[in-house]
Amino acid sequence: MKKIKYSEITPEKIYKNRRSFVKSLGYGASSLALATIPFASQSQADDRNELTSFKDITTYNNYYEFGTSKSDPYVNSQNFKTSPWTISIEGEVEKPIKISMEEITETFTSEERIYRLRCVEGWSMVIPWMGFSLSKLLSKVNPTSKAKYIEFESVYDPEQMKGQRYPVLNWPYKEGLRIDEAMHPLTTVVTGLYGKKLPNQNGAPLRIFIPWKYGFKSAKAIVKIKFVEKMPTSSWMWASPREYGFYSNVNPNVDHPRWSQATERIIGKDIWVPRVKTLMFNGYGDEVANLYTGMDLKKYF
Repeated sequence: MKKIKYSEITPEKIYKNRRSFVKSLGYGASSLALATIPFASQSQADDRNELTSFKDITTYNNYYEFGTSKSDPYVNSQNFKTSPWTISIEGEVEKPIKISMEEITETFTSEERIYRLRCVEGWSMVIPWMGFSLSKLLSKVNPTSKAKYIEFESVYDPEQMKGQRYPVLNWPYKEGLRIDEAMHPLTTVVTGLYGKKLPNQNGAPLRIFIPWKYGFKSAKAIVKIKFVEKMPTSSWMWASPREYGFYSNVNPNVDHPRWSQATERIIGKDIWVPRVKTLMFNGYGDEVANLYTGMDLKKYF
């Protein structure tokens, strides 16, 4: 990844002006998925596609390792040490490796990827991530014929992560994908946002983001990527399998047992702004629906 100097960081105001300019042209390559999303009205499209502010993105977070309140990750993560950092890629592979964060940033070029984050709790953001396709990292190992799924494991460090001192989840945090989901070009290794280094409260130094799935599928502060034969049990599946399925695709037709998923609240909008309709696959259906051909997405939620 190109080393980003402070002087090269794009201010939020310029980001938003550039975003408006790109929208007037029909969007650029990094926003291609957003450009294909159908909307009931132009005003709804503008609301849904407007970049969320850096302040909201970095102070309103779900990151239970640092606490269960939305403000806890920002408050409790500022001294979290992310260097040195090493990620192991192992399991059903021919060439298991360990790779440092420095090697990752030197080997892979991050690009701006503007994707919407949809949380299972019913809110959403549009975030200018910096990152690259996970498939590029996974290409450094050769999976065996037994490999069917990929399991992600986040760091376990209760001394630095006060939330891990409590049995809120089965620590360390684990998530998983089918191999074809992990290898999809939209599945992103995130190294930054708004042109800046990824903040601690957003998953530094490295996280995964899968834009068509609910946010909890995108594991933060990853230290291990493991190719496995059987479907892994994610942390939220372990905590409540009735509420959190393995796939966790954004689906307005499948309610959470305790609330509807049909609409969402856009973070950063005034409280009187109406909720908007949730889109199937978070609006990325043209790109990813083929991954689930023939599947009952109400059964495999």
